[in-house]
Amino acid sequence: MKSPPFDYRDPHTLDEALFFLFQYGDDAKVLAGGQSLVPLMNFRLARPAVVVDINQIHELSYILENEEEVRIGAMTRQSNVETDEGVKRNYPLLPCAIAQIAHSAIRNRGTVGGSLAHADPAAELAAVTLCADAEIKIRSRDEVRWVSSRDFFQGPYTTSLEPTEILEEVKFLKPSGTAETVFLEFSRRQGDFALVGVAAMLETNEDNSCRQARIALCGAGSVPYRAAAVERVLMGERLTLKIIKDAVSVVTEGLESYSDVHASSGYREHLARVLTYRALEMLIESAEKQTRTEKSES
Repeated sequence: MKSPPFDYRDPHTLDEALFFLFQYGDDAKVLAGGQSLVPLMNFRLARPAVVVDINQIHELSYILENEEEVRIGAMTRQSNVETDEGVKRNYPLLPCAIAQIAHSAIRNRGTVGGSLAHADPAAELAAVTLCADAEIKIRSRDEVRWVSSRDFFQGPYTTSLEPTEILEEVKFLKPSGTAETVFLEFSRRQGDFALVGVAAMLETNEDNSCRQARIALCGAGSVPYRAAAVERVLMGERLTLKIIKDAVSVVTEGLESYSDVHASSGYREHLARVLTYRALEMLIESAEKQTRTEKSES
């Protein structure tokens, strides 16, 4: 199928794009990488009267770092984040997750901001931003506001973005040097949408107790999900197999799982428990290895 007719706007500056969104409001859709919007239009599931193509707004494509944070512009291609040496060094969870997004051709076109604004419940980047407590910068013609990732995702394919706003930037605070991270997902085939994915970050004390844990899931429910119940079980506890099992047993607490043609809600909950267990097991093993290395060097 082909998309229904639409008008096309090609702004070269952010201000120009925001003017078009202010002018057309609900009738307009922003085109970033196009990996989601174009198929939706071709299937006539999306019918914007005006498409505002922001691919020529180069000011939205950047990766900036300082001692405290990594800031990524909305139009930065996913493949650029995946291969950036600074991101690999300072925030390895990002490239680890991005490597599992579809295929390289998709990542070469897909953008960080486009993925987050589309808010697919199975999107890897949504889980990473939740796990990282990332902040999202949103701009309209008259206002700039920052929204926490927890407040940004409001439902399936629904965010706090208004029709006249553009997602401008995502800010990730750098984890401590002792933090271990991992991203795991399960899909039917390599490159398919994840049935369930888990982004996890863990910091431990010298006695192998949990200083901080962050767990976020994609694909398991109708919105990206922060497994706060798991984090509460782990906090302050020595990280044993028993504690992992106790934590995993509550991973679906508050989760609104769903069934579709790909998997039942029960199977998604099972995957959430299995992947969370594996992720925690890997993180604990990495933390223990790091501790042994530091002791041998001291």
